[in-house]
Amino acid sequence: MSTFLDMLLRPEAPESLNVLPEAEYEIKRLSAELGAPVTLRLRGLPYGRTQELRRLEREQDVEILLAGCRELSDPRLGEKYGGAAPAETVKKLLLPGEIADLARAVERLTGFRQDTIAEIKNA
Repeated sequence: MSTFLDMLLRPEAPESLNVLPEAEYEIKRLSAELGAPVTLRLRGLPYGRTQELRRLEREQDVEILLAGCRELSDPRLGEKYGGAAPAETVKKLLLPGEIADLARAVERLTGFRQDTIAEIKNA
């Protein structure tokens, strides 16, 4: 059995190991209202940004979502739907449960809220 270092230092180990995961999610309510799928592309967050966000005392879900989705920070959304800052626009566009679900999706892409390791028995 290979060790951690042996596996990661192999010449054939892909460079993509340090690429943050991404996934697309549909917002069902907006899709129904607009008559077509409304999706957001979310991505996992790097360690440093994750630690900054975990220290926030309020509106953590909104900030996690904004960090994991660049589209929501587009100034055109604020112009059309109101909101002096992207966080205010997000709160006007999305329901609290949608914000929470999308923030949890970003957390899962970052490695939280899922099983990421497995114990090796009799090692």
